[in-house]
Amino acid sequence: MGPTGISERERRRCEPVPAKRHLGGNKLHDKCADRIPNNSFPGRDVFVNGKNFDALQLATRTLWEVKTDNFDTYPPDLREIVIESQVEKLRHERALALACGFDFRIGVRSPAHKEALEFAARDLNGLIVVMDWC
Repeated sequence: MGPTGISERERRRCEPVPAKRHLGGNKLHDKCADRIPNNSFPGRDVFVNGKNFDALQLATRTLWEVKTDNFDTYPPDLREIVIESQVEKLRHERALALACGFDFRIGVRSPAHKEALEFAARDLNGLIVVMDWC
């Protein structure tokens, strides 16, 4: 154990490690992540606590996940399926970030997507940002 009471293994697990590039290969998604204001590692994901996050604002210790769905064009049934799936994953990702002392934000492309996520998961309110740079 180190002087702060956490093991070396735990410290390494929470240390942000920039990836060589973005994973996934979606150009729009990558562009949106790269343009997050004050992104410390544009062009790359950041590995923290077993997960590649889309961006990191190191100055504010904030990890980001970006959703670039064309949500507004989806029929109601598909919107419901997408939101249900995203909420579960976003809660998990937020828990990983918080466990390592990072804040967490979610970037979406439309106010309708933001509203649907906030309605489905009130615990995510205040964390979702409409990416007007995307």
